[in-house]
Amino acid sequence: MVTDPKALWDNCLSMIKANVTEQQYKTWFATLVFENYDDTTRTLLVQVPSRYVYEYLEQYFVGIMASALKRSFGERIQLSYRIMVDVEHNLTIDEQGSEAVSVEAPANTTRGNKSPSLLDSTSRDLNPQLDLHKTFQSFIEGDSNKLPRTVALSIAEHPGKSTFNPFFIYGPSGCGKTHLINAIGIRCKELYPQKRVLYVSARLFQVQFTDASRQNTVNDFIHFYQTIDVLIVDDVQEWATAEKTVATFFHIFDHLFRLGKQIILASDRPPVDLKWLQERMLTRFSCGLIAELEKPNVQLCVDILNAKCRRDGLKIPADVIQYIAETVNGSVRDLEGVVNSLLAYSVVYNTNVDMRLAERIIKRAVKADNKPLTIDEILEKVCCHFNVSQQDVFSKSRKRDYVLVRQVSMYLAQKYTKMPAARIGQLIGGRDHSTVIHSCSTIAQRLKFDKSFVAELSSIENSFKLKK
Repeated sequence: MVTDPKALWDNCLSMIKANVTEQQYKTWFATLVFENYDDTTRTLLVQVPSRYVYEYLEQYFVGIMASALKRSFGERIQLSYRIMVDVEHNLTIDEQGSEAVSVEAPANTTRGNKSPSLLDSTSRDLNPQLDLHKTFQSFIEGDSNKLPRTVALSIAEHPGKSTFNPFFIYGPSGCGKTHLINAIGIRCKELYPQKRVLYVSARLFQVQFTDASRQNTVNDFIHFYQTIDVLIVDDVQEWATAEKTVATFFHIFDHLFRLGKQIILASDRPPVDLKWLQERMLTRFSCGLIAELEKPNVQLCVDILNAKCRRDGLKIPADVIQYIAETVNGSVRDLEGVVNSLLAYSVVYNTNVDMRLAERIIKRAVKADNKPLTIDEILEKVCCHFNVSQQDVFSKSRKRDYVLVRQVSMYLAQKYTKMPAARIGQLIGGRDHSTVIHSCSTIAQRLKFDKSFVAELSSIENSFKLKK
């Protein structure tokens, strides 16, 4: 009977090799290196060449690895990874494998937002459903997120005890909202392990409420959420058509708020633009702090990319980093997607990351005609078309020509950018969000009956070289 841990690991690899394709084995398993085995804790440690390989194995091959480990090492085996983060300086970090690798782990140990058990409402070991990779340490600070990050850190250190309750954070998709609210939860659990922290998406909350309604357990559902100390709800804009869900959340919100519990909400738009909100909810959402998280500028994109490369052990030339930052429209999610694609290509095809490869990847991932316009570009085109200066548009004059240019600029800004109304108004003469909403409505109504105006607006849009 073979008892040498290294031989047992080699036996694992042989079983895996027999159950995956040759390319899969060569790409993801042949690079794994046996480090050591602790018989006391029954922990096997293997080295992987990068964080990307580690995450890919955890996501796609956990099942087959668990089966091979069980057959080779027996029951209760735990797999850990030693990740190479800097080859030049031989720097590594250790990560524990997913519970799914453990033979005795429950079969339903899946990632993502699981519905918390209502029966566990008094338990202190509630799973907070947080993404442990989204920490303050990995959230790169820049001009576009400095205030929200500072406030978020203060909330994490003093949950429910500041004027920042509730904390409502908004911004376009890909700007880092989910990362930041997860970071709050993680930091809070580190400082206050006894607190019941829960992250939940608005959609999952709605699904849970619907299930509770069908099973006549709504009171249990409400009671469960009323026991949370730090409640984090993501993407609340998705409740636009969920009137009963919103009404139930209001009772939960009101209860937690009166008890001084911390509430954190995230959305792609500010509360005033959530038209489905009742006045009482709008008042509650706005009584704490509302913070906008803008898309990162080019320099912050460069910093984010450099940080990801250091973390994943990937070397990307500076000119390629700059090219990606300038091309991928300021979305953190898109930036990470491009880097992951570059890493995958470089691993699978054993090639260096260079400008030519980056151009190929970005050409497939980012459409050139989807590059968002800026407010300045829109103002320039509209003012040029109507022969009006930007200074006149920004003035307080109510002259008909100036008002029209303002309204058209606001309408096109809302159509071609992802900025909220409040931000558009601020950039176009310092107007408030209600002016922007009124302007967009006025232009939309005019387009319904004024054919000459439709043609005029089309002429402006054509100058953007964008498809309608």
